[in-house]
Amino acid sequence: MRIISGKYRGMVLSQFGGKEIRPTADRVKESLFNILSGEIAGAAVLDLFCGSGNLGIECLSRGAARVHFNDISKDSIAVLRKNLARLKDESFAVTVKDYALCLSGAKGFDLVFIDPPYAADFGVNSLKIIAEGNTLSRGGIAVFERDRAFGGEIDGLEKYDERKYGKTYLTFFRKL
Repeated sequence: MRIISGKYRGMVLSQFGGKEIRPTADRVKESLFNILSGEIAGAAVLDLFCGSGNLGIECLSRGAARVHFNDISKDSIAVLRKNLARLKDESFAVTVKDYALCLSGAKGFDLVFIDPPYAADFGVNSLKIIAEGNTLSRGGIAVFERDRAFGGEIDGLEKYDERKYGKTYLTFFRKL
């Protein structure tokens, strides 16, 4: 895992061992950030299931104003902190909370990454909480990563794009 672009370009991130961990692949991440290229500079970003911080650190590298990293796993937070220690003068916050608790207090984000464990319904539940609250600013974007296409609708959010990369689907929602 590496940072693809920006001031930290080429930085290799610490990562996890084990088969349970599934970081966003570099190829998927590169495509994702090509799609979001005009949305990141100056943005407030929430990396909800942050793991090692791969997506949020990429945003900081590309000029995001601030990134809030959240994960319930203490092991993930340990790897994240190791990666964040290498950054200089960045605006970020780190919380170790259940995703629903994190979202209940989150307000005014321009971009939210939702990359939960694929086997759980945390992603759909996250989208519902986001739609009901003020997590996203008007016009803000939520990106949901999972192993299948998104079916259905979420009241309050518009699904405006979906892309497939190998076994990974990226679904893009905009706050109405």
